[in-house]
Amino acid sequence: MNYYSLNQQALNTSFRDAVIKGLAPDKGLYFPESITPLPQSFFDNIDNLSYSEIAFEAIKQFVSPEIPEDILKTIVEETLSFDFPIVKLNENISTLELFHGPTMAFKDVGARFMARCLGYFNQDNDKEVTVLVATSGDTGGAVANGFLGVKGVNVVILYPSGKVSDIQEKQLTTLGQNIKALEVNGTFDDCQAMVKTAFLDESLTSQMQLTSANSINVARWLPQLFYFMFAYKQLHKQYKDIVFSVPSGNFGNICAGMMAQQLGLPIKHFVASNNANNVVTRYLITKLYEPKPSVQTISNAMDVGAPSNFIRIQEIYKNDFENLKENLTSFSYSDAETKEAMLEMYKDFNYVADPHGAVGYLGCKDYLELEPDAHCVFLETAHPTKFLDIVEDVIKEKQSFPEQIQAVMDKEKESVVISTYDDLKDFLLK
Repeated sequence: MNYYSLNQQALNTSFRDAVIKGLAPDKGLYFPESITPLPQSFFDNIDNLSYSEIAFEAIKQFVSPEIPEDILKTIVEETLSFDFPIVKLNENISTLELFHGPTMAFKDVGARFMARCLGYFNQDNDKEVTVLVATSGDTGGAVANGFLGVKGVNVVILYPSGKVSDIQEKQLTTLGQNIKALEVNGTFDDCQAMVKTAFLDESLTSQMQLTSANSINVARWLPQLFYFMFAYKQLHKQYKDIVFSVPSGNFGNICAGMMAQQLGLPIKHFVASNNANNVVTRYLITKLYEPKPSVQTISNAMDVGAPSNFIRIQEIYKNDFENLKENLTSFSYSDAETKEAMLEMYKDFNYVADPHGAVGYLGCKDYLELEPDAHCVFLETAHPTKFLDIVEDVIKEKQSFPEQIQAVMDKEKESVVISTYDDLKDFLLK
């Protein structure tokens, strides 16, 4: 499979080079040259396939022939070493829990898959690769854990000071070894802008090999399509019209779901559930795409004012607004509404949700007002204890830490504070 830049000003390249480069030389995101739907027999037989078998068949075309099939099977099996359960709240709403991995966030899958791909590509390479990644919350911890100890790979994580939860900060600042954390005086958008500037700085890239582990990287983004197939396997016998409500920040997760749909997965519709950072909600109303500076909310991983992956969504739908709108609805919610939803789920269903999942739940409720016969699945993207102060304040119940969280709580934070791109560059070159 070859990949092209969505800016159309760079040469097409291989999966290997797309992973290593992260961003195309013309600043564009990479997109696969073709998408071949899976045979109907795959979906007819999905109940007889393991998660690893489903994932292998789904991702194979995007990485072949550069990763041999036997190696790819091992990568997939190591990536998917935990469960993805569906929890039914009522006849119309379920949640897909994506927080059962090592850092208890949905990004564990993409980070682990990409780390193993990069490790394979780098196994005979004497040159070190630096993974440069911006995080608004969970990406940093997932990437740190996924790449910890990978040969020839250094990881530098930028995160906005004071704008991630205490547990998220611990997960990305306490591992040591080949993982370094930079605490940025600014927002996630500032972090992301610094990363993009670094990729385009020839005085930097001529001296070191940079790649990204944000969802701009194809190896981080594409494996997220697995979730939607796993949910379909669990629900398709009970429900015909399956809709996914995806808490959306940088839009990589929902875009991956749309790729699963392109592969033939029978998804009826998508709901992009936004917090106050609602550029896509506004776009679907006005047809005007106007990124704005991000604002801080309690669902901080979605605090993105300029979602990188939306251009991939537009590519899937050939930049046809009406075609996109037939398949995508978007709603936006305040922090107050998010807290009300958390409390409602706890009281009505005895379900403890994190703020991101609560935004997804609200998206389900609003979509079902329009299509009451659908079954809506919201993605619960992080374990509620990662947002302990908010959760306990809302439901008024103490929560115990899972062992994955407990393991980092007593470790000492190590980070370097930076304010400007020059600070980042100096750190990378020292």
